[in-house]
Parts: sequence; C-alpha cells; structure tokens
Amino acid sequence: MAKRKSRNQRRREKLRRESEQQNNNCTEEISNDEKRNNNNPDGIIILGVYIHCEGCGNQVIKSLRGFEGVEEIEIDGKNHKVIVKGKKADPTKVAERLRKKSGKHVDLISPKPNNQVEEEKPEVKPDLYEVVLKIYLHCEGCAKEVKHCIHDMEGVHTVDPDMEKNLVCVKGRMDPQKLVEFISKRGGRNAEIVNKINLRREEISDEREDIFYQNYPSQAVYAPQLFSDENPNSCSIM
Repeated sequence: MAKRKSRNQRRREKLRRESEQQNNNCTEEISNDEKRNNNNPDGIIILGVYIHCEGCGNQVIKSLRGFEGVEEIEIDGKNHKVIVKGKKADPTKVAERLRKKSGKHVDLISPKPNNQVEEEKPEVKPDLYEVVLKIYLHCEGCAKEVKHCIHDMEGVHTVDPDMEKNLVCVKGRMDPQKLVEFISKRGGRNAEIVNKINLRREEISDEREDIFYQNYPSQAVYAPQLFSDENPNSCSIM
C-alpha cells in the first residue's frame, strides 16, 4: 500500500509540474504578443526608404514578403515611404530586415520604438552655413538623387546642384564636415568642401555695424572756434 501511495504521489507531482510548465509557456507567449501589440498597436508600420523607380519598389516587396507578421506591403514612391500592415509584425525587426535584404537606408517613421523615448535636452542649433561641395554629377538623375539625399539631413534648407561645374551649393543649419560624412554614408558619394561661409557670423557683424552707425550722430559736430563765445578759453588766449 505504501508503494502504491508513493507512486501515485510521484505521478501527481509530475502532472502538476507539467501543467505548471504549460501555463508558464502560455503566459510567456501572451506576454510576447502583448509586447508586439504595444510596439505596433495599430498594426501599421511606416518606413522611410528612397524609391526612385519601379525596380526599387519590387526589391522592397521581395525583401519583406513572407516575413514574420507581415500581411500587406504598400509602396508610396512619391513620398518615398513603405507601408507595412500586420498586427503581429515587429516594427524594429521589419526595418532591420529591409536594411539587410535591400542594402538601403531605412528610417522607422511610425511607430517609434519605446527605447527611443529620451529625456528632452536643450538643443544647441548649429550656425547657418552656405557650403559649396564638389560632387561628380554625370546626369540629371544623379543631380536629383544627390539633392534628395542632402535634403534628408536635418537642418538643410536649400540644395542647388550645378551639373556643368559638378558643384552643389547647400544652405542650412548644419556642420559642413558632418554634411560630407552624411553624403558619403547615405548616398555613397565622395564630396569635397570647396568653400564654406558662416552666414550667422556675417549677420552678427552686419548687426554690429548697423548698431554703430545708428549710435553715430547723423549731423557733424564741430569743435568750438578759437575766438568764439562757445570757447571758454578764448578770453585767456586774448
């Protein structure tokens, strides 16, 4: 009788352990699904990708088709965006997948990952620069591609390419050296700084000149004449 009881107890303990393990696995799966839903609550992922032709769009579709959680893929070539639909799709993994498969630069526009939420710090804006770059432009397509690439950099205001001289004039609040690095990394092109002008410093110098001329009297003031009632020493000289 004692042996039967010990066997039954062992079986019960074994069943209890198996049931607990199954419950743990279920809770882990539920928590993983909840995390995915928190990362992608609407089931829509918007990626920023430069798309200049139909072949680029087909490459993006091939890279994401059949990936985990991806249900639909829409290409917005005009706005250079890729819309991915799927409630179980992880935005960060989808963006990383597209980077690896296509070799393109991919920006996760929406939704933003939770780990990217940082404390707000006072931003120090760079000075306003006008930079002239030497970039080889052999066709209009290259000029458009370079222009679009530079416009993606934060702080850039205007981009004016000159195909005949292979020059690109860029105006904006950015570091000229970082601009060169950005073009090399994003567009894969070699750029050299031909000239750079700190427009902010010129504005400050112009403002100082204006202040100087504003404070300077508009009418000339002459010194009192030697023999004049305005000269207190005129009598002593006499």
